[in-house]
Amino acid sequence: MTALIAVLAGLLGLLVGAVDNRIAGRYPWGSGNTARAVRLPVVELGTAALFVLTAVRFGLSWELPAFLFLVGVGVLLAVIDARHKTLPNRVTLPAIGIAAALLAVAALGTGEWASLGRAALGAVVLFVVFFVLVMISPRSIGMGDAKLAALLGLYLGWLGTAVLVLGVAAGFVVQALLALILLATRRIGLRGQLPFGPAMLLGAALLIGWSGALPG
Repeated sequence: MTALIAVLAGLLGLLVGAVDNRIAGRYPWGSGNTARAVRLPVVELGTAALFVLTAVRFGLSWELPAFLFLVGVGVLLAVIDARHKTLPNRVTLPAIGIAAALLAVAALGTGEWASLGRAALGAVVLFVVFFVLVMISPRSIGMGDAKLAALLGLYLGWLGTAVLVLGVAAGFVVQALLALILLATRRIGLRGQLPFGPAMLLGAALLIGWSGALPG
Protein backbone atom coordinates (compact mmCIF):
# COMPACT_ATOMS: atom_id res chain seq x y z
CA MET A 1 0.00 0.00 0.00
CA THR A 2 2.81 2.43 0.87
CA ALA A 3 4.50 1.74 -2.47
CA LEU A 4 1.26 2.38 -4.34
CA ILE A 5 0.69 5.65 -2.49
CA ALA A 6 4.28 6.70 -3.26
CA VAL A 7 3.85 5.95 -6.97
CA LEU A 8 0.58 7.87 -7.16
CA ALA A 9 2.12 10.75 -5.22
CA GLY A 10 5.07 10.81 -7.62
CA LEU A 11 2.79 11.02 -10.65
CA LEU A 12 0.79 13.79 -9.01
CA GLY A 13 4.05 15.55 -8.18
CA LEU A 14 5.11 15.51 -11.84
CA LEU A 15 1.86 17.23 -12.77
CA VAL A 16 2.09 19.77 -9.94
CA GLY A 17 5.73 20.47 -10.79
CA ALA A 18 4.83 21.14 -14.42
CA VAL A 19 2.09 23.56 -13.34
CA ASP A 20 4.41 25.27 -10.84
CA ASN A 21 7.08 25.70 -13.50
CA ARG A 22 4.61 27.30 -15.89
CA ILE A 23 3.10 29.60 -13.26
CA ALA A 24 6.53 30.69 -11.98
CA GLY A 25 7.73 31.25 -15.54
CA ARG A 26 4.86 33.64 -16.21
CA TYR A 27 5.62 35.78 -13.15
CA PRO A 28 5.05 38.71 -12.96
CA TRP A 29 1.62 37.62 -14.07
CA GLY A 30 0.17 39.65 -16.85
CA SER A 31 3.58 40.30 -18.40
CA GLY A 32 2.81 38.07 -21.38
CA ASN A 33 5.69 35.71 -20.66
CA THR A 34 4.84 32.08 -21.46
CA ALA A 35 8.22 30.40 -20.87
CA ARG A 36 8.95 27.91 -18.09
CA ALA A 37 10.84 29.28 -15.11
CA VAL A 38 13.39 26.44 -15.14
CA ARG A 39 14.44 24.16 -17.97
CA LEU A 40 12.77 20.75 -18.06
CA PRO A 41 12.72 18.48 -16.08
CA VAL A 42 14.30 19.98 -12.93
CA VAL A 43 11.20 21.37 -11.23
CA GLU A 44 8.99 18.51 -12.40
CA LEU A 45 11.26 15.72 -11.16
CA GLY A 46 12.15 17.61 -7.99
CA THR A 47 8.51 18.11 -7.10
CA ALA A 48 7.74 14.47 -7.86
CA ALA A 49 10.57 13.35 -5.57
CA LEU A 50 9.30 15.59 -2.78
CA PHE A 51 5.78 14.23 -3.21
CA VAL A 52 7.10 10.68 -2.93
CA LEU A 53 9.10 11.49 0.21
CA THR A 54 6.05 13.19 1.73
CA ALA A 55 3.87 10.17 0.96
CA VAL A 56 6.43 7.86 2.56
CA ARG A 57 6.69 10.13 5.62
CA PHE A 58 2.95 10.41 6.27
CA GLY A 59 1.49 7.40 4.52
CA LEU A 60 -2.24 7.17 3.85
CA SER A 61 -3.25 9.61 6.57
CA TRP A 62 -5.47 12.60 7.16
CA GLU A 63 -2.33 14.77 7.25
CA LEU A 64 -1.08 13.75 3.82
CA PRO A 65 -3.18 16.15 1.67
CA ALA A 66 -2.15 19.11 3.80
CA PHE A 67 1.55 18.33 3.52
CA LEU A 68 1.35 17.58 -0.21
CA PHE A 69 -0.24 21.00 -0.60
CA LEU A 70 2.71 22.52 1.25
CA VAL A 71 5.12 20.84 -1.16
CA GLY A 72 3.24 22.12 -4.19
CA VAL A 73 2.95 25.71 -3.03
CA GLY A 74 6.43 25.62 -1.50
CA VAL A 75 8.07 24.70 -4.80
CA LEU A 76 6.20 27.51 -6.54
CA LEU A 77 7.23 30.08 -3.93
CA ALA A 78 10.85 28.89 -3.89
CA VAL A 79 11.20 29.21 -7.66
CA ILE A 80 9.59 32.66 -7.76
CA ASP A 81 11.66 33.93 -4.83
CA ALA A 82 14.89 32.57 -6.29
CA ARG A 83 14.20 34.29 -9.62
CA HIS A 84 12.56 37.52 -8.53
CA LYS A 85 13.40 37.93 -4.82
CA THR A 86 9.74 38.23 -3.88
CA LEU A 87 7.00 36.09 -2.34
CA PRO A 88 3.73 37.24 -3.91
CA ASN A 89 0.70 37.82 -1.70
CA ARG A 90 -1.47 36.17 -4.34
CA VAL A 91 0.20 32.88 -3.39
CA THR A 92 1.11 33.20 0.29
CA LEU A 93 -2.17 34.58 1.64
CA PRO A 94 -4.53 32.04 0.01
CA ALA A 95 -2.02 29.29 0.89
CA ILE A 96 -2.31 30.13 4.60
CA GLY A 97 -6.08 29.81 4.45
CA ILE A 98 -6.04 26.58 2.45
CA ALA A 99 -3.39 25.05 4.71
CA ALA A 100 -5.38 25.94 7.81
CA ALA A 101 -8.49 24.35 6.30
CA LEU A 102 -6.64 21.15 5.34
CA LEU A 103 -5.12 20.83 8.81
CA ALA A 104 -8.55 21.43 10.33
CA VAL A 105 -9.87 18.51 8.25
CA ALA A 106 -6.94 16.42 9.51
CA ALA A 107 -7.80 17.35 13.09
CA LEU A 108 -11.43 16.43 12.46
CA GLY A 109 -10.38 13.05 11.10
CA THR A 110 -7.84 12.25 13.79
CA GLY A 111 -9.13 14.12 16.81
CA GLU A 112 -5.78 15.93 17.09
CA TRP A 113 -7.30 19.22 18.16
CA ALA A 114 -4.29 20.01 20.32
CA SER A 115 -2.11 19.78 17.21
CA LEU A 116 -4.41 22.18 15.38
CA GLY A 117 -4.25 24.65 18.26
CA ARG A 118 -0.48 24.35 18.33
CA ALA A 119 -0.42 24.92 14.56
CA ALA A 120 -2.43 28.13 14.89
CA LEU A 121 -0.20 29.32 17.70
CA GLY A 122 2.90 28.45 15.69
CA ALA A 123 1.66 30.51 12.74
CA VAL A 124 0.98 33.54 14.96
CA VAL A 125 4.28 33.29 16.84
CA LEU A 126 6.40 32.95 13.70
CA PHE A 127 4.61 35.80 11.98
CA VAL A 128 5.20 38.07 14.97
CA VAL A 129 8.86 37.05 15.26
CA PHE A 130 9.51 37.66 11.57
CA PHE A 131 7.52 40.90 11.62
CA VAL A 132 9.86 42.16 14.34
CA LEU A 133 12.85 41.06 12.25
CA VAL A 134 11.43 42.95 9.27
CA MET A 135 11.22 46.09 11.40
CA ILE A 136 14.80 45.60 12.60
CA SER A 137 16.39 44.67 9.28
CA PRO A 138 14.09 45.30 6.29
CA ARG A 139 16.98 44.84 3.85
CA SER A 140 17.49 41.25 5.00
CA ILE A 141 13.93 40.04 5.60
CA GLY A 142 10.73 41.23 3.94
CA MET A 143 7.03 41.00 4.70
CA GLY A 144 6.76 38.15 2.22
CA ASP A 145 9.10 36.17 4.46
CA ALA A 146 6.90 36.96 7.46
CA LYS A 147 3.82 35.64 5.64
CA LEU A 148 5.73 32.55 4.57
CA ALA A 149 6.76 32.11 8.21
CA ALA A 150 3.09 32.07 9.19
CA LEU A 151 2.42 29.36 6.60
CA LEU A 152 5.33 27.24 7.78
CA GLY A 153 4.38 27.86 11.40
CA LEU A 154 1.10 26.06 10.78
CA TYR A 155 2.86 22.91 9.64
CA LEU A 156 5.79 22.98 12.02
CA GLY A 157 3.50 23.75 14.95
CA TRP A 158 1.20 20.89 13.99
CA LEU A 159 4.14 18.49 14.29
CA GLY A 160 5.35 19.75 17.66
CA THR A 161 7.03 22.53 19.57
CA ALA A 162 10.50 21.10 19.03
CA VAL A 163 9.87 20.85 15.29
CA LEU A 164 8.67 24.47 15.25
CA VAL A 165 11.76 25.82 16.99
CA LEU A 166 14.25 23.68 15.08
CA GLY A 167 12.49 24.30 11.78
CA VAL A 168 12.97 28.05 12.14
CA ALA A 169 16.59 27.63 13.19
CA ALA A 170 17.23 25.31 10.26
CA GLY A 171 16.11 28.03 7.83
CA PHE A 172 18.76 30.42 9.16
CA VAL A 173 21.43 27.70 9.06
CA VAL A 174 20.57 26.79 5.47
CA GLN A 175 20.68 30.46 4.48
CA ALA A 176 24.11 30.88 6.06
CA LEU A 177 25.45 27.79 4.30
CA LEU A 178 24.07 28.93 0.95
CA ALA A 179 25.64 32.34 1.42
CA LEU A 180 29.03 30.80 2.20
CA ILE A 181 28.86 28.52 -0.84
CA LEU A 182 27.86 31.34 -3.17
CA LEU A 183 30.57 33.61 -1.75
CA ALA A 184 33.18 30.88 -2.15
CA THR A 185 32.14 30.30 -5.76
CA ARG A 186 31.92 34.07 -6.37
CA ARG A 187 28.28 33.87 -7.40
CA ILE A 188 27.52 36.79 -5.09
CA GLY A 189 29.59 39.51 -3.43
CA LEU A 190 29.79 40.53 0.21
CA ARG A 191 26.98 43.02 -0.33
CA GLY A 192 24.88 40.64 -2.38
CA GLN A 193 21.36 39.81 -1.22
CA LEU A 194 19.91 36.32 -1.10
CA PRO A 195 16.19 35.62 -1.02
CA PHE A 196 15.31 33.98 2.29
CA GLY A 197 12.24 32.04 1.15
CA PRO A 198 14.03 29.02 -0.39
CA ALA A 199 16.17 28.56 2.74
CA MET A 200 13.12 28.81 5.00
CA LEU A 201 11.32 26.20 2.92
CA LEU A 202 14.31 23.86 2.78
CA GLY A 203 14.91 24.14 6.52
CA ALA A 204 11.25 23.39 7.23
CA ALA A 205 11.31 20.46 4.81
CA LEU A 206 14.29 18.90 6.58
CA LEU A 207 12.60 19.12 9.97
CA ILE A 208 9.28 17.84 8.64
CA GLY A 209 11.10 14.85 7.19
CA TRP A 210 12.83 14.09 10.50
CA SER A 211 9.96 15.12 12.74
CA GLY A 212 8.97 11.54 13.48
CA ALA A 213 12.14 11.19 15.55
CA LEU A 214 11.58 14.37 17.57
CA PRO A 215 9.47 14.85 20.68
CA GLY A 216 6.21 16.77 20.42
